Amino acid sequence: MANTTKAAATKIKQVKAKPVKSEVKGKAVRRSKIKMSKLKFKNLQANANRKGVIAAAAMDQRGSLQKSIEKLGGDSSAKGLGEFKSVVTDTLTPHATAILLDPEFGLKAANYRHGKGLLLAYELSGYDNTVPGRLPDLLPNQSVKRLKEQGATGVKILLYYNPYDDKTVNDRKHAFVERIGSECDAEELPFFLEPIVYNDDVKDEFEFSKLKPKYVRLAMEELTKDRYGVDILKVEFPFNANFTEGFAKGEHIAYSQEEAIRYTREAASVATKPYIYLSAGVDMNVFATSVEIAGRANTSFSGVLCGRATWKNGIPVFAKEGKTGLRKWLKGEGVDNINILNKALAKYAKPWWNIYGGQDRISII
Repeated sequence: MANTTKAAATKIKQVKAKPVKSEVKGKAVRRSKIKMSKLKFKNLQANANRKGVIAAAAMDQRGSLQKSIEKLGGDSSAKGLGEFKSVVTDTLTPHATAILLDPEFGLKAANYRHGKGLLLAYELSGYDNTVPGRLPDLLPNQSVKRLKEQGATGVKILLYYNPYDDKTVNDRKHAFVERIGSECDAEELPFFLEPIVYNDDVKDEFEFSKLKPKYVRLAMEELTKDRYGVDILKVEFPFNANFTEGFAKGEHIAYSQEEAIRYTREAASVATKPYIYLSAGVDMNVFATSVEIAGRANTSFSGVLCGRATWKNGIPVFAKEGKTGLRKWLKGEGVDNINILNKALAKYAKPWWNIYGGQDRISII
């Protein structure tokens, strides 16, 4: 895997990326101090390294993971999922700054995180498909207070978001985010929001890749507004590496590498809160390539929260050989995967407080 990623990275053109104009001039960077409670600051830093960069692993998959294990004949019971999550957490967190888990199957795994940060998912897996708009819902037996009592140093919510959706749909989603932001603020826990852009009228992946730059930019512009209380935006790349010049799987090319870099800078220019990139289940070579392209944009992204790209190839190993085989695989390819990302983050990622103009621009209250 490491060799594959290295080979892919060499295909990136040496595009000299200029700093984002609005970031340089301060349009997306707050010049007045922001206020933050001492506990929230401490919790944010619990998920980052000393430099303020977030290199977190994600292991909050539930239904999709269960189906993948079951399909291969492995133990997909609650016990089996718990074992999978525990082994992944125990093996990978020494190389990460935090782990994202779910309170349904992952609380036992939280005991094996080696003192690293604990992000807990608050949303139900999936969305309500009985009504239009991919409306979200929360775990009925959880609250931010309860997640905090279970050791969380941050709360994560996934939100499917179409900036051009019906106004009543987005109004409900905005209110949903506002409520969670207020709840997190009351408990002084960082709010990690993960908007996944979509358009149900555009089914073709290639055609949607042409819309993605604008959709991601608009989502970042809206959801980093103060009213939502988001502390960290866990966001998609505003391009699709599979349709980017030099990396396209087939003949379809949606944009050049120069355009992908420009789209990254344009999305960064409207963000007013720290943001990190998600892997969205792609292969590690695709994710590492995307981080490299985004890094060349010279923006203030503050890390990654990477899940399946790191460990998904261990699923068939677990199904066949159980947790012993999975641990052995993770110590090899899994750790290699996460170290590939750590190397890229050391080169490109900025501290999460960078978007505010520096740590000295945060007033701890």
